[in-house]
Amino acid sequence: MTTTQNSHKLSNENSSAAAQRLYDYLCDIRGRKILLAQQESPVRGCHEQEMEHLLRVTGKLPAIRGLDYIHDDYAGVNDRAMRWDEKGGIVTICWHTGVEGIGYPDSKEETPAFEKLLQHGTPDNDLLRRRWEDAALALRKLQEKEIPVLWRPFHEFDGGWFWWGKNGGEWFIRLWREMYLTFAEEYELNSLIWVLGYADDVRDGWYPGDDFCDVIGSDTYRGVTANAESYRRCEKLCPDKPLSFHECGIFPEPDRFFEEGAAWTWVMPWHSKWLIEDNPPELLKKVYADERMITLDDYAR
Repeated sequence: MTTTQNSHKLSNENSSAAAQRLYDYLCDIRGRKILLAQQESPVRGCHEQEMEHLLRVTGKLPAIRGLDYIHDDYAGVNDRAMRWDEKGGIVTICWHTGVEGIGYPDSKEETPAFEKLLQHGTPDNDLLRRRWEDAALALRKLQEKEIPVLWRPFHEFDGGWFWWGKNGGEWFIRLWREMYLTFAEEYELNSLIWVLGYADDVRDGWYPGDDFCDVIGSDTYRGVTANAESYRRCEKLCPDKPLSFHECGIFPEPDRFFEEGAAWTWVMPWHSKWLIEDNPPELLKKVYADERMITLDDYAR
């Protein structure tokens, strides 16, 4: 990794040196090159299947590994994050969770009362804060290893299918800011780069403010697309922040990102069938061979 010494401003004024170096790099490549990312399968025993597939098909690995604290797999995710960091790669972590439950169904089916959830001293808030403490303590262990994390909580919030987006933009903004302040101030998590991940169309009324995020982006599974319109909406919201295509199904041809003015800072296909079945080997070879796309070898060099 090579960066200039621009020291682009992170939202957390106490950000670690490692987080600042990574953020400078993300800002420096914006619009010029794209980091390749890949979400791993959360299924026990299958965590390596995506990386093994990419290595077998393309001979290369992505620069960014996507992980998920789903099922409270804090120790396992941290172990894989540390090993990825040792390879010279970048770590991004999302979190499918309920307030009470710990899995994907809980993240979609729970309907917490936000008035109680965000009122300090209520049983609902106490439960939420215990859940946050588990994640915060896990993230602190990565911070102690000087590993910066692209932290992507509450993703696809404006889609309305996860509990954190079901009460609309105003409540989501309060929720996001509450987590941000809790993690930054109470737990002093200074190695996080906060990634605000919209769904599909980047709807108005959900932005928590420049002081509460560092990267914004959109995902979509609507066919083969560079997601250019969402890129333009993100760019209008944040003209100076890196932009991420934080989840997708099928890669478009690499040229499309640049021809359509949507050179996302990173692009991350989802795991399992989305990568292995939906992306033909010849397409993956072309993507991973393109000099504008940054692999693990390129980044770690």
